[in-house]
Amino acid sequence: MQDNLLIDALTQLLADQCTPAVVRAVEAGGTSATLWQAIEASGFCDALLPEAQGGAGLGLKDAFALFSACGEHLLPVPLAQTQLARALLAQGGLSAPAGAVALAGVSAAVGTGDELLLGYGAVADWLLLGDGQSLRLFDLHDAQREPLGDNSLDARVRLPAIAALTLPSVVDLRAQQALLLAAQMAGSMSQVFARSLQYANDRVQFGRSIGKFQAIQHQLAQMAEHVQAATMAARLGCATAHAVADPLACAVAKAATSAAVVPVCGFAHAVHGAIGITQEYDLQLHTRRLQAWRTAAGSESHWNERVGRALLAGPHTSLPEFVRTQLHAND
Repeated sequence: MQDNLLIDALTQLLADQCTPAVVRAVEAGGTSATLWQAIEASGFCDALLPEAQGGAGLGLKDAFALFSACGEHLLPVPLAQTQLARALLAQGGLSAPAGAVALAGVSAAVGTGDELLLGYGAVADWLLLGDGQSLRLFDLHDAQREPLGDNSLDARVRLPAIAALTLPSVVDLRAQQALLLAAQMAGSMSQVFARSLQYANDRVQFGRSIGKFQAIQHQLAQMAEHVQAATMAARLGCATAHAVADPLACAVAKAATSAAVVPVCGFAHAVHGAIGITQEYDLQLHTRRLQAWRTAAGSESHWNERVGRALLAGPHTSLPEFVRTQLHAND
């Protein structure tokens, strides 16, 4: 019951505060301060913190719906990433500062003063950088940033000379980052399908809705298959009571959702026709963000390769055994 109340509360908050007009304004370079203040005041940033530390005590299994809601509403600030960052810092006995936190899992070669292509780099206040040995928190308030392009939330960011804090940690932060994106992608794709289905029912051509034509029905059916498969993979990736998921489960989730982006977006634009790509129509807000998320934190080829290497390196006698013992053992 508590989880449902949390999901309903976040959905209402995003419906009120994260309208398409707000998303467009932030993507165009406007401030996200008002939106973030509303989110910070709501307490959702602490959803993964234990109740003893003022949080909701959620694991990823229960938080999946929150991550998905961020994707459904195209939240232009890194709420899911901030939630995980606060949980990871709390596990090390540290309190996270106020503000939006972006994540980046990198090799040990990346250091202070280097330039980094950062998801949400245009709007984040902090960066949590993980290299498999430690977590380093950087203050980005005065960092040099170069937006990746028009209407992009990503930016090239030059890391400050000194990290605000450092915490020993073996967490594979890139895998966790990929899982959060997978959950958000699942939410966004569900919205793309819902919009396409509604448009097909509303748009009338030759005296009947285009959704009654077999060709359109076939496209919608294929889109639904891809969306449901991607959502299932993302949900399974989050199927743990902890704040950190198994890296292989993260890999499968991101590979599946990234692979679904091309067909889902293609079918959606085919159903909508030319109106789908117009700037005034909201569909392109989702399809553009999905294309950016597809490669963020690694595309499907990157994560498929990682799963394949794990399969070949392990002692498994069969593929079903690998799935049962490795990919289904998230807890």
